[in-house]
Amino acid sequence: MTNKIFSSAAAAVADIPDGASLAVGGFGLVGIPAVLIDALLEQGATDLETVSNNCGTDGFGLGKLLEARRITRTTASYVGANKEFARQYLGGELEVELTPQGTLAERMRAGGAGIPAFYTPAGVGTMVADGGLPLRYDGDGGVALASEPKEVREFDGIPYVLERSIVTDFALVHAHRADTAGNLQFYGTARNFNPDVAMAGRITIVQAEEIVPAGGIDPADVHLPGIFVHRLVEVGRQETGVEIEKLSANGEERS
Repeated sequence: MTNKIFSSAAAAVADIPDGASLAVGGFGLVGIPAVLIDALLEQGATDLETVSNNCGTDGFGLGKLLEARRITRTTASYVGANKEFARQYLGGELEVELTPQGTLAERMRAGGAGIPAFYTPAGVGTMVADGGLPLRYDGDGGVALASEPKEVREFDGIPYVLERSIVTDFALVHAHRADTAGNLQFYGTARNFNPDVAMAGRITIVQAEEIVPAGGIDPADVHLPGIFVHRLVEVGRQETGVEIEKLSANGEERS
């Protein structure tokens, strides 16, 4: 069996080149492969194209790469909670492909499963299917580049839009536990996009809080088989330092 364990996050991301496409796990502040992202920030790769539910928050996750002007294009379903993202997008500095959240997850899962495209009802009758979504602004309030119309086909009288699957050069993933064969276990809601992201990468790099010997995870608890994982680095228990994502109107905390 090929050794998948790397000595550090820096070693695991060392060969990611300029212009690479990256699928990145996480949802909000949960399940973010922050150690790998920080290592990539230090490594210096630029002109990156990212695929993730969101592009991080100001000062955390992919938000750090964004602030350093290292991302030129992103595919995402949610773009809130990041002022720098909004500034770059509206200023014409960042190309953004918006896609429904479930569609994004399935595009990555399908890519990993070898399915080139699929039909879905999500987005039918909107600019997602009809085209015209602003991909890039010109910096003066106009649209420099807009999305093209997609194929729509009826099945049993119901319209569906054709969506292309996603395969990226690399994938960055956070897991609760991995074994040395690359089998992964996720904890709670950190499972979110991480399994789909792991499937989408041609080279999938995983930061695991704990790495155990092969067979150390009960087969019933394996959430993603090791066939999709190429590199592992142990990072210990992760604390974001920004545990509260939103405060409700009455001041109560909501994670």
